[in-house]
Amino acid sequence: MNLHSRLIAICLPLASLAFIGDVCAEPGDAGKIPQLASPNFGWQTNVADWQEAPAGMGHGPIAPDPAHPFLSNADANARGLQPTLRIGDTKDPVLKPWAAKLMQDSNEEALKGIHQVPFAAQARCWPGGVPGQLLFPFEPFYFVQTPKEVWMIWQRDHMVRRVFMTDKHSPNVKPSWFGESIGHYENGDTLVVDTVGLSTRNSYIDNFRTPHTEKLHVVERFTVEPGGKFLSAVATVEDPDTFNAPMSMKQRWFKVNNPMSETVCAENNEDFFHQNLFPMPEAKSADF
Repeated sequence: MNLHSRLIAICLPLASLAFIGDVCAEPGDAGKIPQLASPNFGWQTNVADWQEAPAGMGHGPIAPDPAHPFLSNADANARGLQPTLRIGDTKDPVLKPWAAKLMQDSNEEALKGIHQVPFAAQARCWPGGVPGQLLFPFEPFYFVQTPKEVWMIWQRDHMVRRVFMTDKHSPNVKPSWFGESIGHYENGDTLVVDTVGLSTRNSYIDNFRTPHTEKLHVVERFTVEPGGKFLSAVATVEDPDTFNAPMSMKQRWFKVNNPMSETVCAENNEDFFHQNLFPMPEAKSADF
């Protein structure tokens, strides 16, 4: 069954729903919610770092260490230079001392060549967490919208985040990769997602390996830009045990008119060049 058929299969059993365009919605709600979902298009970014949030939103994302400016492969090629490693600014006053030290230790490992390529979730087949999953580049992600849930599905390994369209978190949330997300729509163009209950193992808010504790609270605002060709999200993170102030950051995607393909990260993704890459996730026992 292809993605289009699966989306229709999700909509049709819900007798009280209308299939409006490519989105499942309650009758009469056409035009009141953004069209994020389609079997025919997804949203893609080619940028794996946070951009500055709109002015007035407080502290922005962690920046590169001024002593080690970051050059991506694309930027380096355009300028005839060698790409550089992501080395975060551990002197940023927003960081609590323990977080700055953990990042500095990681920086030093990278600079000494202990790990020639610093940890990046999408490169080593780990989930990106929240909000770090929004930085997965070069492959699109897709939405499925229903009145009670919104699903975000990444083409890479078909990872799924579920957003429950309600106004209260569960009383006791067990920490997990994507935590518990609740959401609502605003202004006809924005999905607001509130997430708590995030686990910490190999989970960072960015690709500079900025850590967090289980107290992390993330609010994301996904907005379809006028014209419908671009999607942007502003994520605000709060963690009183890691950061001295809330931090806000932005990501932006362009629409790609392609149905979802199958991508399996772990296929042929070994350490062929002996770079001491971080190991890929591996279960200790079989699931069956």
